[in-house]
Amino acid sequence: MKRLTFTGTAVGTLLLLFSTILFNFSSPAEAAGKKQLQKKTAKPGRIIILGKYNDISSVKRTFKTGKDSAAPRTAASTNPKRSPEKAIDPGRIGKQISARSAIIIDARSGETLFAKAPDNPRQPASTIKILTGMIALQSLSGSEQVAVSRWAADQPRSKVDLNPKKQYRANDLINAVLLASANDASVALAEKIAGSESSFARMMTEKARQWGARNTVCKTATGLTAKGQTSTARDLAVMFRHVMQNPAFASRMKQVKVKTSYGSLLRNHNKALWQVEGTQGGKTGFTNAARQTYVGKFKRGEQEIVVAVMGCETMWADVKKLVQHGFTLNSRQETTARPPRIEVREIVAQSQP
Repeated sequence: MKRLTFTGTAVGTLLLLFSTILFNFSSPAEAAGKKQLQKKTAKPGRIIILGKYNDISSVKRTFKTGKDSAAPRTAASTNPKRSPEKAIDPGRIGKQISARSAIIIDARSGETLFAKAPDNPRQPASTIKILTGMIALQSLSGSEQVAVSRWAADQPRSKVDLNPKKQYRANDLINAVLLASANDASVALAEKIAGSESSFARMMTEKARQWGARNTVCKTATGLTAKGQTSTARDLAVMFRHVMQNPAFASRMKQVKVKTSYGSLLRNHNKALWQVEGTQGGKTGFTNAARQTYVGKFKRGEQEIVVAVMGCETMWADVKKLVQHGFTLNSRQETTARPPRIEVREIVAQSQP
């Protein structure tokens, strides 16, 4: 009885095994269908990648979402903390500023970041005084005495009301030119250095050429409207980039107010010093022919830019927009120009069988 029970159990086991094999048997077509279904539903298996990538984020994204790693990368993808939505579109900012001419350049490389009619010649107004002040710094000692002619004293405003019967220290007059935009001080310095304002204006034009400003022609030391006197936004930016590399010049441009040796207080016309973050210095200008003009340097972190505008009606609003735009553009260029080079030895994605 035990033998029959054992035989029956063995036969039952064999029948069960045979039916299981028969049930799982598939034709080649059925096997291919099952294999295709497994490809669609299975998770990634063990993946090993050897090589070098400029951006590891694109590799990780491939394994997590299955997207193609060759998809174009933006500044936002390489640096999620930076919000590209805050940037002003280059095609729109030209319409959002009142300036007839404008430019933004990288202060370190000189590269143009943005431009709107940057080479159109226009009257520069008092921005041209950056030439007057720099030439005076290079030509005179700070304690040197400067006489004031009647012609200099009679210049229209802006002025510091110099007395033609007195002499003034060159240092005080240079500060009056660069901070208070004084026309009388500009002419007094010009006559001291070159003998006449017209001779000094020729020196200014020559110096502009040396600094790379090829479209600047000076007729006055003041920037007051004169026939044939022109500059461009590009030239103003190029010249200001150059002069701000001089420590003595740059230190003066950053001062909000200075007291002269004769007791007067000079106030800087450059409102950007207290209105725009990172302002290093700048020069304003205005005449009816030129309208509002400005050139200034700005620094935030390791980035430095120079902004120049000509023919403005809302100058300070323009400057603020251009500074914001300039640093946004500079940040994007630095982020995408030299992406970090990361060597990927092995990346493993766990899978389920």
